[in-house]
Order: sequence, then structure tokens, then C-alpha cells
Amino acid sequence: MLDLIILSLHFFICFLIFIAIWYGPKDVDLHSSSTGGAETQPDGLIFIGKEDDIKKSQRITPKIDGREIVVFYHEGKFHALDSRCYHEGGPLCFGEIEDIDGQACIVCPWHKFKITLETGEGLYKGINPQEPSPTPKWQSKGVKQRIYKVTIDSGNVYVSPPDFSVSFDSDYYAEKYKQGGELAIGKPSRSEDME
Repeated sequence: MLDLIILSLHFFICFLIFIAIWYGPKDVDLHSSSTGGAETQPDGLIFIGKEDDIKKSQRITPKIDGREIVVFYHEGKFHALDSRCYHEGGPLCFGEIEDIDGQACIVCPWHKFKITLETGEGLYKGINPQEPSPTPKWQSKGVKQRIYKVTIDSGNVYVSPPDFSVSFDSDYYAEKYKQGGELAIGKPSRSEDME
């Protein structure tokens, strides 16, 4: 009987740990008055975090007015963009960074779409059928992902607020995720997530 109680207790604790890991800590909305913390600076910049902290973690996912962005520190540079992939809303914060033709690109973990960190361009490998012996080359689909200008001042990292007068493909999923999280965009099954 004692073994059954211990086993049940062990199962319950494992279940609680699983739930805590699955849902994880909630991000702080940096531009919301409910946080009581960081706010928009007089010059319009939005405080994201301390430079040293972001350098150590290599990436963070803050929220600006409920819109999640991802800030990367890669090869001595800071880059900020919408955290949801323009293709189908994949979480770019879990993607790997690859060098493609001299450009640092984030690879979406859901469908392997490649996005340049510097410009937000979507890249694909294609051929020119007009060439005598066509070979695949990296080409641009155009700017698909909203990027944010990053400013460093006195050890603090800031981003410029987004200019919504220009729209990007990533805006759709950024807004959809903002309004309902993973339920709004349909979270893929674990097997799809690992592909």
C-alpha cells in the first residue's frame, strides 16, 4: 500500500513538472501599463532589456503592446523581428541561425523557412530554367518578416516602435497570436513540431 502511495505521489509530481515545462513562464508585456516596469522612453524607443543579459541568453522574446517579438544577439549584432514566422506562424525563437550566402538567417522550426535577420527577407533555393545548366541558387522572396531597429544606449537595449503604415506577411500571425495565442493559430502536433 505504501508503494502505491509513493508511486502515485511520484506520478503527480512528474505531471506537475510536465505542466510547468509545457506552459512555461509567461512573458512580460514591456509596453503595458500593468507591468509597472519598462515603458516607452521620451524619444519613442521601447526598453527591451540589459545588453549583457541578452548577450548571455543569445535571444529573448519580449512583448510590445501584446505583440511578441524575438531579439537575437548573433555574431556581435542585435536583431529584432516578429517572433512568429510569416509562413504559418512558427515560433522563430526556437529556430536555429544559419549562414546563407553570407547572411545570418533564422530557420523556422516548423517548416524550415529561412528569413534574414538583417532585412526580414524570405529566402528560397531556386533555379533559372533559362540557363544552359541551371544550378540552384539562394534567391529572395522579398521582405516578409517585420524587423525592428535596435538601439544600444548605456548598456540598455531598445527597439523602435513598429511602423504599421507598411504591412508585412508576418503581421497576420503576430496579430493572430496576440489575440489568442497558440489556440488561435492551431498548434501543430508534436510530430509536426519536431520535423
